[in-house]
Amino acid sequence: MTQAGRASDIAARLRAAGSVFAEDEAALLVAEARTPEDLESMIERRITGLPLEVIVGWAEFCGLRIAVEAGVFVPRRRTEVVVREAVAVGRTGAVVLDLCCGTGAVGAAIHAALGGVELYASDVEPAAVRCARRNVEPLGGRVLEGDLYEPLPASLRGRVDLLVVNAPYVPTEAIALMPPEAREHEPHVTLDGGMDGVDIQRRVAAGAAEWLAPGGRLLIETSREQAPLTVAAFREGGLTAEVRRADDVDGTVAIGVRAR
Repeated sequence: MTQAGRASDIAARLRAAGSVFAEDEAALLVAEARTPEDLESMIERRITGLPLEVIVGWAEFCGLRIAVEAGVFVPRRRTEVVVREAVAVGRTGAVVLDLCCGTGAVGAAIHAALGGVELYASDVEPAAVRCARRNVEPLGGRVLEGDLYEPLPASLRGRVDLLVVNAPYVPTEAIALMPPEAREHEPHVTLDGGMDGVDIQRRVAAGAAEWLAPGGRLLIETSREQAPLTVAAFREGGLTAEVRRADDVDGTVAIGVRAR
């Protein structure tokens, strides 16, 4: 069977299992497999619902290949809006803190776009911290483990120019409605934002001013529906607030600024 025929056969199997992008996924699996046995194993894992990015070990994000491991939140295209807005106001040498970092994709992408920043990343999940270290430490960044601001060095207080956050913002009751590959294969702590989805965002916003430099910005991914609640949390934390949309990736980001 030709490679094209093999990919077509694989796509049919994936489509029957519910894959929306079966052809693209099949082509990637064929390209990444080292042996026929490896390919069959990858197909079977995908059919069971394991995220494609976990199977191949990486995800494309802002043109970068980001290492992904099992048990870690997979970076989504919509989060690229956070990177775009951060880069638009950032500069080389800026102090960047990627909070709730997951794989560290946001911080790594900002570093690549700005040509080098003083980069820190933090997450509460040990698996995420291990994965983020693969993506961030080769850039000279530092990855810390702990709850939000708790593990940060005191020397960062009042120095952060860009505080970028993809905190969980799915309402607790809505997790059951998510695709199986998310709700069954990603830790609930990376999805569950509380009753209205904004619990973690409120905690981030409440502490942001202490860590931001004068004029520093807090950028949090949110949803179109929850944006008013995110904005309210920013203002309660003493920050200005506005919302930006990127329809091409269906992304929404709230941006707050600490007064000078």
